[in-house]
Amino acid sequence: MLISTQWLARHVDLEGISPEELASELTLKTAEVEGLERFAEHLDQVVVGHVESRIAHPDADKLAICTVNVGKEEPLQIVCGAPNVDAGQNVAVAQVGTVLPGNFKIKKAKIRGVESRGMICSVRELELGEDHDGIWVLPEGLSAGESVSSALGLVDWVIEIDNKSLTHRPDLWGHRGIAAEVAAIFGRELKPLETSLPATGSGAGVEVSIEDPACTRYMGLCVDNVRVEASPQWLQLLLLAVGQRPLDLLVDISNFVMLDLGQPNHLFDLAELSAGVKVRMAVDGEEITTLDEEVRGLSPQDLLICSGNTPVALAGVMGGGASKVAEGTTSLLLEVASFDATTIRRTATRVGLRTESSARFEKSLDPCLVPKAAAHLVRTLQSIQPEVSLPAPATDVGDWSDPALTVELSGDRVRELLGVDLDDEDIISKLSALGFCIERDGTMMKVAVPSHRATKDITRAEDLVEEVGRLYGYDQIPGKRLIAEVAPPAKDARQLLVRKIQDRLAGGACFSEALCYSFQPDELLERLGVADEPRVRVVNPVAEGESSVRRSVVPSLLGRIELNRRHRDEVRLFEVGKGYLPEHTDERGQPREVHEAGLVLAARRDKSAAYNAGSRSRLQGVIEDLLRALGAYDSAPLTWRVAGEDDSIPGWANPGRSQVLVCGEGEDQRALCFLADLDPGRARPLGLVEELSSDVAAAWISLDVILSLPKASSSYRPLPKFPGAKVDVALALPLDVSCAGAEFELQRSGKGLVASMELFDVYEGTNVASGQRSLAWHLVLEAKDRTLDEGDVQKFLGRVERAAERLGGALRRES
Repeated sequence: MLISTQWLARHVDLEGISPEELASELTLKTAEVEGLERFAEHLDQVVVGHVESRIAHPDADKLAICTVNVGKEEPLQIVCGAPNVDAGQNVAVAQVGTVLPGNFKIKKAKIRGVESRGMICSVRELELGEDHDGIWVLPEGLSAGESVSSALGLVDWVIEIDNKSLTHRPDLWGHRGIAAEVAAIFGRELKPLETSLPATGSGAGVEVSIEDPACTRYMGLCVDNVRVEASPQWLQLLLLAVGQRPLDLLVDISNFVMLDLGQPNHLFDLAELSAGVKVRMAVDGEEITTLDEEVRGLSPQDLLICSGNTPVALAGVMGGGASKVAEGTTSLLLEVASFDATTIRRTATRVGLRTESSARFEKSLDPCLVPKAAAHLVRTLQSIQPEVSLPAPATDVGDWSDPALTVELSGDRVRELLGVDLDDEDIISKLSALGFCIERDGTMMKVAVPSHRATKDITRAEDLVEEVGRLYGYDQIPGKRLIAEVAPPAKDARQLLVRKIQDRLAGGACFSEALCYSFQPDELLERLGVADEPRVRVVNPVAEGESSVRRSVVPSLLGRIELNRRHRDEVRLFEVGKGYLPEHTDERGQPREVHEAGLVLAARRDKSAAYNAGSRSRLQGVIEDLLRALGAYDSAPLTWRVAGEDDSIPGWANPGRSQVLVCGEGEDQRALCFLADLDPGRARPLGLVEELSSDVAAAWISLDVILSLPKASSSYRPLPKFPGAKVDVALALPLDVSCAGAEFELQRSGKGLVASMELFDVYEGTNVASGQRSLAWHLVLEAKDRTLDEGDVQKFLGRVERAAERLGGALRRES
């Protein structure tokens, strides 16, 4: 927001306060100042000139040769093409060497053979308005040669205040609100402002009806005998200083009051409101043409000002073109109203029309400001056009209440929170300077909060402490050492687990961490075949089609494979996140929250690769390495098994290539991990075809299950003292015997001697009986107390052979 120091000076005496000091104090005690600059600084180089004579140019009908006194020994000869230039006028002169806006440098020139040593400027050439029909004629009585800025008192500074720091202060969205802060900061008096309506006639006012509570107060005031004309210079310059383009007196004075008091208003041509005023919500499909000549479609959430049933304004945002004030307008309806902040914000955002008016209504304006703004506008207009009259009393309707309130505050509470030894009188003095009224009640103070501070700012004692602190000056509060007992934070097992997973996967496993939204697009769920799963739904999603809260992080990762595969042959992604299961609720009806690590591994297909070089096998290795690093294998028996119907295989998984890692035994078994290849039917919807055809495996690991496992005691594991024996074992087993089941039998046969095992071959075909397959492992046998010999190995193989026979197979030996 832009603030003019000349404008502020209408409300508070700024004598002796430099612009820099003013900006600094506002930043420290009120709101952050983002910028400070002179308004129209180029006017320092433009001087007042007195036109002594004007004669026609001998070689151009539309040009004149002027002799202009600029306070020097010799007057300047200037060729001018403006039709309104004449002898006796005071004008704005840019002399040779002056640089005007747009980096336009004035040079001595010959125009149609006549020398010209300067330029007589128009308002537009000085960027003070749009008028370019003639030169700018200055008031009489000015001294020739004096700078225009000094002669007209245009030494103005513009302060740019950060809008975000004013969001909670609707009273500061006008110059008078800022002036009140300046008065409090510098100990000055706020100049009085007449805010009572002038005398009105006894005629009938306009009829107003409110049909929706989004309008809490509406004041309509008929104004007669107005004229559409140019605004006086002081008004135009104030508006220009804060970035407003002057148009005509009626529009300008409406903007002036809004920027002065922070209360938007609107002027209608009264002749266009023959059916009175109705405030209602729009109906679906309704349209309005706004003042910017744009046709805007409306929704039932938009508030309208209507005459009869015809929309004449988009409430709080912009007026309608059909009822605008135009040349020839002599009677107005002045609208000053209070609208619901959320309704105005929603409409302005939806139609893409953020205006100065909507920006203020969005801040929850004080309804008590409505009659004051109406009175201020009428009195200002009458000061320029004295014949303006009010034929009827104002129509003031609505269901509103004064938001003013009383808050109790103790001096001890102020001193405790600020850490400054302020006595009660100092506290009262500072609050009084800010416009609060205080009544003493023993050790307590009853602070009356005025309506303009009570809509969304001051609601409790701590807010008042902040008021005292900022006016005292936070920079004046002495720093004190923090003396407190420092205790280490309690260890968060879940957080530590997440960090270990992140370190392991992003480190040696070479996975990239993804951070996905908790909301999953409906079209992605359709492509993955999981759209029918029960899900938590968001009523007001942040984006169209993204109302589903995820059940698992895996679908989010699968949806990112295509983009990543375009850049590399192999994609390794993981995410640690949460899912929500609405079919399982707690006693409060909240969905169950599951915490998991999702992993995907996608690589270019290679038909010549070994059986165990596929993505699923490699991802299984990554998972097992991760779980060993987390100590899960030391905490409970973990077993891989083929996924069945009871495992709720998701739609994206290939049912024939899915497996589950379970912990525990019998009825206590729980799924710790689910691992599967991507279902072939999901590759095309995901874009993984042709050059992007990929071998994709995905998995989730339950952090909740890991955290529930008994903590395995960690201890030092020394290097083996005795060498191990390497043994290769091949078993011919029925197809229904799982690899995990076979490995369990190998471990049991080893009687504690099996230090490690690695599956290196799976074979079906020649030399293997029908209905069986061959599984082969590299094993290392170790004993803690001796070196194993051939006899130990043969005993182990004997036990393995008997175990294989129990499983319906046999130990394969070299023939």
